[in-house]
Amino acid sequence: MVTTVETTTGTAFGRRSTTATTDELIVELATTPADDPRRPALRERAIEAWLPLARHLARRYSGRGAPDEDLTQTAMVGLIKAVDHFDATRGVDFSGYAIPTIVGEIKRYFRDRTWAVRVPRRLQELRLSITAANSTLTHTLGRSPTVADIAAYLDVSEETVLEGLEGARAYRATSLSTPMGIDGGMELGDTLGEHDHEFDLVDLRVALGPALATLPERERRILSLRFHGNLTQAQIAEQIGVSQMHVSRLITRALATLRGHLSADFA
Repeated sequence: MVTTVETTTGTAFGRRSTTATTDELIVELATTPADDPRRPALRERAIEAWLPLARHLARRYSGRGAPDEDLTQTAMVGLIKAVDHFDATRGVDFSGYAIPTIVGEIKRYFRDRTWAVRVPRRLQELRLSITAANSTLTHTLGRSPTVADIAAYLDVSEETVLEGLEGARAYRATSLSTPMGIDGGMELGDTLGEHDHEFDLVDLRVALGPALATLPERERRILSLRFHGNLTQAQIAEQIGVSQMHVSRLITRALATLRGHLSADFA
């Protein structure tokens, strides 16, 4: 890729315009000392001159689940790294150095950013190996390869392949709003259970029955009227035929007894 760009170089006598190819810009930048005042502007022009290459490589990975803007930005990061680290003395064309640098940055983006759930890098790389092996074996065997086929091809255990396949399921997440059923009248989220706090009280309710049986009949009746009948202490006193103060003392004593039994059961 060789294009011609217009560069402007500052001098002590003003500014002058020269015409240079993108390759010449990179070579000039690579041979300019780090403390040269012209270097920042030259670096900026070199990056701008090679932006079409970065955009072209980003478009090659479009449609793979990542926003196009993110891919372009990632490719530009790779281009900047290539511009900053290019060594013209090695005799390699800049494009031959920049392309793998930019593509590598894009692949790292897919590896690190596009997984719905973060999994260890080992599993991410294993997924790529399994995908490549599956494609190759499908072509050579003329059928879909089995787990054993892939394990033998990669020289790993079948458990490792299964682990990689399970980890690959984290690459994309399914929305809880995904329609379910024949008519689509139900969403995926409707099929998922949730924590029922009533389960936390099961053991307590089971133990409460024997504890209540230890109370005198009158105290059991008062607790039932208070906590199941939702009567006030004054209403209970009227039904039982005692004072409200006495009802209060009986409730306090009964609850203390129940706490004692339950504490012993769950100690």
